[in-house]
Amino acid sequence: MTPLAISVLALLEERPMHPYEMYQVLLSRHEDHLVKVRPGSLYHTVTRLAEQGLARAEGTDRAGNRPERTIYTKTDAGGAALRDRIAEVIRRPVNEFPLFPLAMSEAHSLPVAEVIELIEERIAHRHIEIGEADAVLQWVTGRNIPRRYWMVLELLRAQGVAEVTWLTGVLADLRDGSLPWEPEPGGDHRDQPDPELGHDWASAVTDDALDRIRKGGALPVEP
Repeated sequence: MTPLAISVLALLEERPMHPYEMYQVLLSRHEDHLVKVRPGSLYHTVTRLAEQGLARAEGTDRAGNRPERTIYTKTDAGGAALRDRIAEVIRRPVNEFPLFPLAMSEAHSLPVAEVIELIEERIAHRHIEIGEADAVLQWVTGRNIPRRYWMVLELLRAQGVAEVTWLTGVLADLRDGSLPWEPEPGGDHRDQPDPELGHDWASAVTDDALDRIRKGGALPVEP
């Protein structure tokens, strides 16, 4: 079940809706910060859920001169599948392959001055997002809205703060030279001496090596 399918079934837990209403509700609740919401993919998701017996068409609705819209509701199987999927995601972490860690892992391909500038820009964006989260959190707490509905804002804010804290440290290390940025882009990474393995550092961290570390040992140093 895709993230968008989770969102759709969660909406249908509240009440029957037609797909366009789902789209509007997701945007009005700013859930596009949690899941990619596009009209085409949303309609496709609703169709797939109906084909799988997790949702079903319940009737039609017409507003003014607009075409009729099919209203959907969840099935009992859809409610059970939603709860099972939520529990599965919460229970066990999985690698979701976010793009930013990949970019940082390859940032050595850029000149250090550019990396510093880009990190500064990203930190500025994150500060704006954290400020917006603080404003929303103040709004919801001031209206006594049950925390279970908005606690994810705390998670998103904490993730933003953690990223800013780490990037600020990286930025300081780049500026004072304690994080060397050699060789420069275009240089020959193969000439780096061991144990600085460069691109191949992760290949030395085998399952056996990790097992030894967990048992109190250390990584072997190749001669």
